[in-house]
Amino acid sequence: MGSIYEKALGDAFLNLHPRIRQRFGFNSQDQIASIGYGMMDHIWYSKWVTLPLYVGTKRHIMFPQGGTNIPFMIENFAYVDQFGRETVTWNRQFKFPNKIRRFDATMIYSEERERIVDYLGNKQHLAVDLAISVEPNGGIRIRSRDQRFYEGWLQFPFPRLFTGIADVCEWYDDSEERYKISVAVNNPLIGSVFRYQGTFQTQFVNMKSSVIPLDIKPLREERRE
Repeated sequence: MGSIYEKALGDAFLNLHPRIRQRFGFNSQDQIASIGYGMMDHIWYSKWVTLPLYVGTKRHIMFPQGGTNIPFMIENFAYVDQFGRETVTWNRQFKFPNKIRRFDATMIYSEERERIVDYLGNKQHLAVDLAISVEPNGGIRIRSRDQRFYEGWLQFPFPRLFTGIADVCEWYDDSEERYKISVAVNNPLIGSVFRYQGTFQTQFVNMKSSVIPLDIKPLREERRE
């Protein structure tokens, strides 16, 4: 069994840089985790979206804070969720001088949608379809598509005019021997709303899925994709 990213990319997965394949190629049966440490050179947000970003901090979905040279950690664990879906965590911490900000997500491969779905936040309120491709430098590019909100009986698709459309690129720089990442979130009406870029290195550690730290998994798992 391959990873959810290998399933999404098919044969194109082999065109990724070997170090990117390593980071995106494991699943729950491999019993390893990818823990990255590094520095975000630049984090920026638009003052026009301060309020919604502030609300997002309560659910670990982005945040209204910027700066330079911000220590960064990313934790990728693979496990099978309560609905039997292969799941990968994307828990990010940004250590600002006065506060630690979190941006958490979990990704699954949806057989129904035939693509990866990204659940944003610690309660999986927002489900986002992802388009994944391989860049010429062997990096991986992840772009958000349709988004849906779930909260109890309430569910609705987000109109694109009111969403943040994410464009994420991650690649490996052989000359610096580091992973590099660039994230840009834009809105069709007001343009750029949030972005960051930086570098990190990764450790691959043995980790049985049964002993994944509780604070890694979301507080609630959502069945609807």
